[in-house]
Amino acid sequence: MIVVTGANGKLGRKVVEELLKRVPAGDIGVSVRDVNKAQDLKERGVRVREGSFDVSESLLHAFEEASQVLIVSSHSLGEVAVRQHQTAIDAAKKAGVSRLLYTSQMFSSATSHFPPMNVHAATEAMLKSSGMAFTSLRNGFYAASAIMWMGDALKTGELIAPEDGPVAWTNHSDLAEATAVILTEQRYDGITPNLTASEAIDMDRIASIASKVLDRPIRRIVVSDDEYRKHLMSRGLPEAMVGMLTGMFQASRQGDFSQTNPALENLIGRSPVSFADFFKDSISQ
Repeated sequence: MIVVTGANGKLGRKVVEELLKRVPAGDIGVSVRDVNKAQDLKERGVRVREGSFDVSESLLHAFEEASQVLIVSSHSLGEVAVRQHQTAIDAAKKAGVSRLLYTSQMFSSATSHFPPMNVHAATEAMLKSSGMAFTSLRNGFYAASAIMWMGDALKTGELIAPEDGPVAWTNHSDLAEATAVILTEQRYDGITPNLTASEAIDMDRIASIASKVLDRPIRRIVVSDDEYRKHLMSRGLPEAMVGMLTGMFQASRQGDFSQTNPALENLIGRSPVSFADFFKDSISQ
């Protein structure tokens, strides 16, 4: 059995949908915090069990009889996320899981300016020391995040952000399909190549794409990191979130997210969705 955590979330649910195209529903399980939100999966024959990264006993039950478990990384930040991932790894080992997969990210690094990369690096170290077979999926930067980093640009016509660098924005759907291929064909041991879209683009290019799609100008305005922090804090964002958002631009300036790789295209057998096509789809929904 393959068990997917976080299956009510955007990536986890898409992975389950891709798995359902490849294996019988009875061979798939999900670990979710709210089983009611996964009722449709249960009706389709997927095993649905409650599981929380904060409650090891719940994960032990959710992982029962699983040969593989996909740990979709926690939305928490810092030490909380690291602790939650350790709980999931320990539960999987205790449950007798043969292989763990984890949704890491390109340029996972203990020294990155972008805090989630620190969490991914710590989790990959825990996977290595667990003694279990594992695959760490070095996912490209989620394209959906670009919409968040654009802020109010779609309303105001001004994309206000610090100086940045190219980012390999990658679609959740493409990554979900690749993950299902890896789970069902058992490709890759250890850390994967970067699973990215075919091109890396900066905020200037995003503003240009948005202007063309919307048929109205979106102007890119560069501000200092401090100005950006003050802008975010004036909107009431917590300090940890401000640090994460600002850190992304600092990391991208260093080229942390600029490297593309054909691995994703090879896994899914087609060109990954471009940012322009993703943007068109996202604003039409």
